[in-house]
Amino acid sequence: MYADTLKLIVTGDRRRPSPRLPERLNGLFLSLGVASGGRAERIEDEIWRLWMAYRDSAVAFDLERATRALTALDFPAAERILARLVATHPDFAEAWNKRATLYYMQSRDEESVASLSLGDTDSALFAFDAALRVNPHLESVRETIGKLLRTRHAAAALH
Repeated sequence: MYADTLKLIVTGDRRRPSPRLPERLNGLFLSLGVASGGRAERIEDEIWRLWMAYRDSAVAFDLERATRALTALDFPAAERILARLVATHPDFAEAWNKRATLYYMQSRDEESVASLSLGDTDSALFAFDAALRVNPHLESVRETIGKLLRTRHAAAALH
């Protein structure tokens, strides 16, 4: 899975969005790369609104409930909702994404965690750099890159 993710990142500029996604997303992502301040935040909000939308409003409401449960760190509730969503609506990409986020928050993404814990700093930096190219306003990603670079420099100084 980790290698597949890196392949997707590397080929991202040659890939085309799923025809199931709203066409506006591509333009929003292009605008996000050059926007700043409040405009960037509004674009991010619009992207999230489109990702969270679903043709069945009850399903979209369930995703909102799962998101609130994640925010409240109520992992069992979030997992129950998300398991049902991905089973009954496998075409709802954001339900899968939220479930992946849940697993990440619980340190259940063994491959990703294992790669980082084995010191695969270069791959992590590559992935985070790709994320910043899509959305240069991800401050937490910038902070993580800084921590990884400091850790790598400190380890190099010891050797």
